[in-house]
This record gives sequence, structure tokens and C-alpha cells, in this order.
Amino acid sequence: MSEDRAASFLQLIRRSQRGRLKVYLGYGPGVGKTYQMLTEGARLKADGIDVVVGLVETHGRAETAKLVEGLEVVPRRKMEYHGITIDEMDVDAILARKPQVVLVDELAHTNAPESRNPKRHQDVQEILAAGIHVISTMNIQHLESLYNTVEQLLGVKVRERVPDSVLAEADVVVNIDLAAEDLQRRLREGKVYPKDRAKAALENFFTNSNLEHLRELAFREVASQLDFKRREVKTDGPANTAASEQVMVCLSSRGPNSAKLLRYASRLAGRLNRNWYAVYVQTPREEPTTIDARTQRLLSDTLTLANQLGATVFTFKGQDIADTILRFAREYRVGNIVIGRPHALPWWQRVLGRQSVAQQLIHRSGGVTVIVVDAEPQEEPTAELPPESTPTERAAPVPDRNSIGGLLTAERIVIWGNPVTRDTIFQQLAHSMSNGTAPTANTILEKLRERETTGSTFLNEGVALPHARIEGLPDARIALGLTQAGVLDSPTANPIEVVFMLLSPAKGSATHLQILAKAGRLLQNRELRKRLANVQTPAEALEQIRNWEVSSSEKR
Repeated sequence: MSEDRAASFLQLIRRSQRGRLKVYLGYGPGVGKTYQMLTEGARLKADGIDVVVGLVETHGRAETAKLVEGLEVVPRRKMEYHGITIDEMDVDAILARKPQVVLVDELAHTNAPESRNPKRHQDVQEILAAGIHVISTMNIQHLESLYNTVEQLLGVKVRERVPDSVLAEADVVVNIDLAAEDLQRRLREGKVYPKDRAKAALENFFTNSNLEHLRELAFREVASQLDFKRREVKTDGPANTAASEQVMVCLSSRGPNSAKLLRYASRLAGRLNRNWYAVYVQTPREEPTTIDARTQRLLSDTLTLANQLGATVFTFKGQDIADTILRFAREYRVGNIVIGRPHALPWWQRVLGRQSVAQQLIHRSGGVTVIVVDAEPQEEPTAELPPESTPTERAAPVPDRNSIGGLLTAERIVIWGNPVTRDTIFQQLAHSMSNGTAPTANTILEKLRERETTGSTFLNEGVALPHARIEGLPDARIALGLTQAGVLDSPTANPIEVVFMLLSPAKGSATHLQILAKAGRLLQNRELRKRLANVQTPAEALEQIRNWEVSSSEKR
């Protein structure tokens, strides 16, 4: 028996001890995934199967809620976070109950802080490992390998994602399809969201173009899954035929966007239904003792993502990177090598005849297809965040006038001890920045709300970055809101703790992006976030921010 067949047999043994996973896949909210899952649950119960609801989100839809009534529901676990009660699926209760089948909605959900697992799909893996079958739901845009594709097609950054390996290991994947026109009609009738939200949704996410793009992605994914399952059962035939198109992706410790490369390779391997490998060649100058901590962390995150996407990860040591890659390709019968587009070499290196690794692979590949992918990162305000640092307490730090602490004043910091609405946040912060001068608070509010219609700036990471560019504004202005008891009408995965508001002149985007980048670095620091959560006055909050910025600048 070959090594591949031995591994397949071992996988079958392990799978026989686990529960089975069925996923209802859709291309957007409202297509009927949860409805179909509950309908199947009712059929199973009628057939004498012990089935329970682990967690279902009805989103106020009466038809969906009615289907839950006939099923046993495992009570949710209640958690207190910053004074707000959060309900999450109770994994322990499900394991103790041990039904034959459990229904778990929204596979891509991010759990509340301090939960048993960070992600719901990890909860599902625990349930499956206990021998309990699971029926779940998810939307196609939450698939990890499609992150860049969805961002390019729709201009949306999907923050809750499921590793491809989860869907690939599902025993059954069912595409729940609905014509885009029918989904839009359901939306207008208030069957997806409340009617007061329907107009904005139709103008933004639920456009014909967006829905058709997502629908096509869902069709492709299910077709790929079916073809892969079909090929898995065909174990006969020459081994070389099955391996001749295997895919490998070349990783670098300092790659500008290794995640994009990995997602491209994952999709390519999925279309070809082939195994794929992620290979990192460690040169002598990249020994762990010589590279900095930040580079080590980036490399570790890249290799972790490769595993999540389903790649087999290899690390080799070698001086000649291209030679090491080609030797691996020959040994593992790789037909496609994916590598990032290199930076242009300096003129003096080109004069000496030196070539990039990609150029060497193309010239020496000998029949292997080399795919060069433009993996340069798009400019983002929060890209390339520095390592976390702990602020050092010091008296009266002198702020850089271009820093957040230099731009911010205590008069533009608002602290809410009780739960607050987004409208209240906008009004009070806008008023603090108007201060009786142009632009007026009403003008500021109008611009902020106009920006929100293109996509919410209230993020799942517990922060909000509302911003607007205003004609006639002489210079940038910022304000800060601390919501110590959360935001009532912001349905984010994590409660909003900090609201950073930015106004900048309409002309020139450089300053706008620079300030957002600084705010992103500031709000990314967990220690600072903890300190801000406990301040009592605006002056104390401003002091904490200035302390952190001074400390961070000294550590660079």
C-alpha cells in the first residue's frame, strides 16, 4: 500500500469515530439556510432521531422562529462582558446532553471574549470529536481562501472567516440557492432585515452585481467540493496522474502579503482537486537567532494560516532558495509553483547578472508551471501593525503635535458609563469637534452618516473608526469616545469599547490615512485598551494615550 493510501485509511478510521458534518451553504443572508436546516431537523425528529438545537439565530424572522418551536433547544450560556449580557452556545451542555444530531447556525461566528473557543467552528469540531453529528450553515464570503476575491469584487473586508479545511472535511455541503431578484424582494418585504434597513441594504451589499458575484462563487465552491469527493473514491489509476498537477506555494519570512499567496494557491488546488504544499526555505541569514521578533511572528502567522487553509507545510534550510524549491517540486511531483511577484532588483545587481528567485524558477523549472502572483498589499490604514508594547508610566509626557495625543484634547474625549446608542455617540463627538465654529455639528453629522451608508465603521474588533472628509476644513480634527458599557445598536461580535472619530480636509488623502494608521496602531494595543476601559476622566484618558505614544516611540 502506498503512503497516500495508508494515510487515507488512517483518516477513514479517525473519521469513523467522529460525528458527521453537513453544511448548508448560501451566498448571502436571507437565502434560506437556517430555514432548511430547521426543516431537516424537524424531519429527523419525526423519523425518531434525537436532534436538538445548539444555537439558531432567527433574526426576528417569524417563519424561522416557528420551526424552532417543535425542537428541543439547549439553553444558551450567558456571559457578562463590560456590563452587557451576551448569549453564546453552551458546548458543555451539548456534550453532556449527547444527542445524535445538533443544529448549529452561523459557523463563521466569533465567540464572545473568554469563551471556551474563539470561533464557533472550533466549538463544532469539539462536538464532532465527541461523536455527535452536526448540521450547520454559513455564507460563501466567510470562506478563508475567498477573502481577497470578495474584497476585490465587492470592496468588503470579511472579518469573520472559516478555514477552508473545515468545509473541505464536511461530509455533505448543500448549496441553498435563490434568484437575486427573489432575495431582493424578500428584503423589501422585511423578511431578511427590518423594513427600515432594507433601502440601505439594497443600495450597498444587496446590489445585483454583488449578489451575482457571490452566487457564482457559491456555485463554484459546491461544484469543486462535489468533484473532490468524487475523485476521492476513485483510488485506482496511475499515481503519477493524480500527482502531476499538485500545487506548491513559496513562502518568505518577509513576504508583503503571504496570506494572499496562500489563498490563491488554495483556490488553484481546489479547482484542480490536488494536494498542495506551502514551502518556506530558511537561509542562513534567517536563522531564528538572527531575525527579529516581529518577523518571527509574521512567519508563524503565515504558516498557521497555511495549515488552516489545508496546505501541508514544509520548512527547509538552504542557501540556494530556487534549487531547494525545484528539488522539492521534483520529489513531490509538483506541477504548479506559486510565488509572489518580486521587487525589481537594483540596477547594479542586474548589471552583475543576478536574478530574483522567481526569475530563476522560470528559467530552471523544466516543464513545471511557475505562476507569479502580484501579492503586493493594498494600502490600508491599519496595515503592518507594530508589535504590542506596554506603556510606561511617566509624568507629563510631551506629545508630538502630529501624534494622536498631540492632536487630541481632553475637551474632545467623551466617556459613557451607561450603554449608549450610535446616534448619541455621533452627536456628542461631533459637537465636541464643532465647538461653535465651522463646520457646524449638523454638517459633521451629515458627512459622518453619509460615510456610514457605504459600510459600517463599527468593527468586530471592539472599536469604531467613524471618519469623514469635509470641504473647507482647514486641518484634521479627532475626538475619542469610550463606551464603558457598550453600544446598544451595534451588532458586532465584540462590544464596542472605543470610538475614534476623524475629520480631515477634502483635499489630500495622505494625512487622513496617516492619522487612521496611527489610530489603528494605538487601538490595537490590548494593554492600552484595558487602561482606557478603567479611566474616570477625559484628562486621565489623554494622559494614558500620551504615555503609550511616548513609550512606543522610545522602543522603536
